[in-house]
Amino acid sequence: MPKQAKTKLTEKGLIRKIRSAFHLIGKEAISHALILYYTLRTPNTPLWCRTVILGSLGYFISLIDGIPDLTPFLGYTDDISVMAAAVAALSQYITPEIKDKANKKADEILEKKVP
Repeated sequence: MPKQAKTKLTEKGLIRKIRSAFHLIGKEAISHALILYYTLRTPNTPLWCRTVILGSLGYFISLIDGIPDLTPFLGYTDDISVMAAAVAALSQYITPEIKDKANKKADEILEKKVP
């Protein structure tokens, strides 16, 4: 895995972003972000998949956006679309274990209040 990916994209950072936006995005979008993250961390994920994942999660986390995230109702639609497309493109590399882990973590995140 590229060194830059290890230092810039962490589970804690991703969860922080999800918690700040979860009132505007649904559980499915949160699960998609976590599915992508856990697929990235799987050792046998091919390099091209890692590139797609880093691009889509980077777009979600980034402040530079096609539609600003602060725009009511529309702000996260582009982020969600990018993540959904990435999940669809990488579906053969997403195991049932990754999906289960992501769904459990999404449930855990949604049960907590925003700090």
